[in-house]
Amino acid sequence: MTSEALAALAGNTLADRSYRAIRDAITTGELRPGQKVTERGLAERLSVSPTPVREAIRRLEQDGLLERTGPRTVKVSPIGDTAVQDLAEVEVALRGMVARFAARHATPDRLDRLDALLDQADDLLIVARQRHRSGEDVTRQLHQLLDVMQQFNDTVDACAGNPVLVRLLDQTRVFSRPEQRARRLERVAHDDEFGMERWATHRALVTALRAGDAAAAEALVIEDARGGLSDLLAGTDRLRATRTAPAS
Repeated sequence: MTSEALAALAGNTLADRSYRAIRDAITTGELRPGQKVTERGLAERLSVSPTPVREAIRRLEQDGLLERTGPRTVKVSPIGDTAVQDLAEVEVALRGMVARFAARHATPDRLDRLDALLDQADDLLIVARQRHRSGEDVTRQLHQLLDVMQQFNDTVDACAGNPVLVRLLDQTRVFSRPEQRARRLERVAHDDEFGMERWATHRALVTALRAGDAAAAEALVIEDARGGLSDLLAGTDRLRATRTAPAS
């Protein structure tokens, strides 16, 4: 690979990271609708050069999350909520495609790995519920459970055998992994049954993958992803309202 190609690859990677970081700041309300930002300011904030930030801004303008107000200045779009919903639909569709590919290419070893991870998750869930009923802190168990489920999702991605598709999914996620975890923990703190209505979906997905049923796997993941993102976005709306509410 030439030095020029390596430089381009590094630049694209920085642009992707900048894109995700700025997008996360918008979706969580850290950057508020109507707030003006500059390429230089964002570059300093992210500790990168202006070039990848410029590319990230261009993509966010296309997403409808940013609007240009000057040669080097943009503002957070007032229709950001609509754009986020559009982005969520893209993520849901891509996750469904990953499941469809996984049904075609999953190996027996990886399918066994998925079952083992769900067994581990079930055990952690039982312990967490027992501790919760006893009035004990369950923070450690919840983090362990989220770690296991992240391994489960990563293994499903690996089953797909399509790194290009998985990379596209990673670039279009509404929430970064840390933000998604924070959102889930916040929701669980207010509702200890949060997400439990979709828990059995994971077992059903493995069954569909073992059967090579691509249509069933895709439908299960789309339903689960759409419900999960809807819940997390609702939590984000409440967080924004809290941040923007006038002080009493």
